[in-house]
Amino acid sequence: MPRQPRRRSYDQHCAAARALDLVGDRWTLLVVRELLAGPRRYTDLHADLPGVSTDMLAGRLKDMEGAELVTRRRLPPPASAFVYELTPRGRDLLPVLRALAAWGAPDMGEPRPTDAVRAHWYAIPLLGALAELGAGVVQVTLDEGEFHVRVGDDGSVAYGDGVYGAGTAAVADARLSTDAATCRALAGGELTLAEAIGSGRATLERTGPAAGNPLTPVAGVS
Repeated sequence: MPRQPRRRSYDQHCAAARALDLVGDRWTLLVVRELLAGPRRYTDLHADLPGVSTDMLAGRLKDMEGAELVTRRRLPPPASAFVYELTPRGRDLLPVLRALAAWGAPDMGEPRPTDAVRAHWYAIPLLGALAELGAGVVQVTLDEGEFHVRVGDDGSVAYGDGVYGAGTAAVADARLSTDAATCRALAGGELTLAEAIGSGRATLERTGPAAGNPLTPVAGVS
């Protein structure tokens, strides 16, 4: 299926300009952030993108489908609901969001009174720190909620919202409990994961089988 033309373009023969033609509109990269956590229904997307209007979100999703960043499919019965999910090209935007998160982390500070907060929004800034634990799945628990991070044998990282393996027999290999302030310190480079655990600002519990647990301790943490 040919890619649909964009309504607007910078009309510059430049790789950065071409990328911004596709993802430079307001809300687009935040939609990607949500879908990197897994397929989502429209209502779930709208709930976790506070401030976006229904018309704006519908328009962005339509544009992203046209750019082949997102696909829409129906879940099998009994759900029979439609979900949006990223294409491989859309998932390739994870390094872009990681770089943006690293650049923006020093400016986060304390949440403003008007700021919405979701636990899984801390996943991207923490991917590097959690990858230090080695291959496996880490369940992260904050007061604001839970998310999980999957680290591959090759060092690749991915994340999901909520409890890993919910509704199945799958369990995470480790559980990390901390708070939003510690997440911000880790994201901003003010604190290492080993320091957070050693100081008691975070606790790490091995929840997988003792034998063959793929997770290894971070440096400085036994």
